[in-house]
Parts: sequence; structure tokens; C-alpha cells
Amino acid sequence: MSAIDEDIVREYFEQNGFLVRQVRKYQVQARKKTGNEEIDLIVYNPAWQRGARRPDFFLFSNELPFLHRAVVSVKPWHTDVFSPGMLKSSPEIFRFLEENVLKEATRFFPADTPGEAAGDFTKILVLPSLPTAEPFRSQSVELLKQRGVDAIISFRAMLLDLLEKIEINRSYGKSDTLQVMRILKNYDLLKDAQLDMFPDRPVTPARRVKSPA
Repeated sequence: MSAIDEDIVREYFEQNGFLVRQVRKYQVQARKKTGNEEIDLIVYNPAWQRGARRPDFFLFSNELPFLHRAVVSVKPWHTDVFSPGMLKSSPEIFRFLEENVLKEATRFFPADTPGEAAGDFTKILVLPSLPTAEPFRSQSVELLKQRGVDAIISFRAMLLDLLEKIEINRSYGKSDTLQVMRILKNYDLLKDAQLDMFPDRPVTPARRVKSPA
């Protein structure tokens, strides 16, 4: 996984008010990952209100206020669709849900108050897309839930949210990711797109890229 993939996820959560911790700064290639190495990011919402409902499975930005704390696994397989067949044949997608990994994750989330159980967190999978056609879409969702995934976020949803928040007259010198997106947006090289992964979500009209004179 390239650094840019995690940077997009980090910026998404930070722009929505979360504290984000990257568990490791190195890549694991020649051996199996240990428990904590299966976790890509830890996120915490300091504005979370006790007693709030749990967030929906499809985690858009309007659901983030209901998210307290979470472990995040990033799967940036951008040319793939997470179909039922792919989910069944790719066990590495779910390794962050194994018992040893979740046990390791509990140390990042101690109890907030006396008497509260430690380790209460949401398990989030970041992925490129799900099938758009039924019954494959519903089957994919059911498989993800059965394996223990609490919520999913698509890269498309995150990028659209970031693009909406970026101001072209502001320099994002402390973030290469946001600065590149700001430059592309400034020159009208990026356009809004429909969230075809989640057809029920309202979308804004697309911007047209200007043709050269």
C-alpha cells in the first residue's frame, strides 16, 4: 500500500474532526504481519456524545458524528470491485478482524470512565467499491457483516468529501495530498461524480471540465 492511500484516509478523518494515529511507519512484505501490524489507522472522535446511536454500515461524513473510536483497515485495490466471489477468495481482507488483532487493538482504547469495559470500538474497512447490481451488492454487504466488519467507506466517498471541503484560494502546504487536490480543483481538472457505489445517497450535479479554447 502506498503512503498516498493512507494519507487520503487520514485527511478524511482529520478534516471531519477526528484524532488519527498511524500505528506503524514501515511496510511488511517478507513475513506475516503481527496483530498490531494488521491495523492501519486508529481514529478517535473527541466530539462524540455519550448515548449517541451507532453509525450506519455505509459510513458517509454525515454519520461520522456518531462514531466514537475505531480501527481502520485500508484496502486500496483501486481497480477491483469487492464482489462476493472476491470476498470469499481473499482472506487477507479480513485479517484485521482476527482475534489476536482485536486483542491487540484493545490496548489503544482504554475505558473512558471507571467501570466501563475497554476495547469498545468500531471496525472499519476502507475499500474501492462494491457491486452496483443486485443480488451481488447485497450479498457482499452480508458477507462483510458476517465476518465482523462494522462499517465501510469507499475511496470515492472520501475523495468527494475532501474535494467539497478544499478551498482553492487556500494553500495546504502542510499536506501534499490536499495541496495536489487543491491545484487540480483550481484548474478545473477535477469534477464532481456520482456516488454510484451508494445509489441512495443524494448527489450534486456534476461539474463539467472546460474544453481547451
